[in-house]
Amino acid sequence: MTIFYLIRHGEPDWHTYKPLNLKGNGRDLVPLTSHGRSQILETAEDPRLGRAELILSSPYTRAMQTAAILSRRLDLDIAVEYDLREWQPDLTFEYNSEERMRELRDDYNRYGGTHPAGERKLWESRDSLLRRIEGVLDRYREYSKVIVAGHGTIFGTLVGRADIAQGEIVEYEGYGK
Repeated sequence: MTIFYLIRHGEPDWHTYKPLNLKGNGRDLVPLTSHGRSQILETAEDPRLGRAELILSSPYTRAMQTAAILSRRLDLDIAVEYDLREWQPDLTFEYNSEERMRELRDDYNRYGGTHPAGERKLWESRDSLLRRIEGVLDRYREYSKVIVAGHGTIFGTLVGRADIAQGEIVEYEGYGK
């Protein structure tokens, strides 16, 4: 059995991207704040992580920076996995405001992440999200303990929680070894 230590990235610096007027995934280029870096330095002290064999990371800056801090503290390699990216509120990548992103998230929540029959929605479905996350984790089942640096919505969907704090470790047991 593989234990995955799901670690939500530290606090991101959303003020970085706002003046740039970036659309869609452009907002995912933001780094951690100094507080966010401190959150992950504290997380790195958790004794459970000392037994990990590898770090997986979302390709988004805030997750990769989280993984880099953990890697430096724990002396572990990082594998970046594109499919660990955050939930996609707009698969056209055209949304251009936090307000629009919140509208799309509200719509996703209203339908429980399932596209209603006969309706086309912009957001990534819950099933699609789970397929891609589980597909990544399946590739690492030969390990005993793996750290995964990523995002609140993908981890929350995987474990059935909506309240994962920044820097929090959630243990997820998979099948394997």
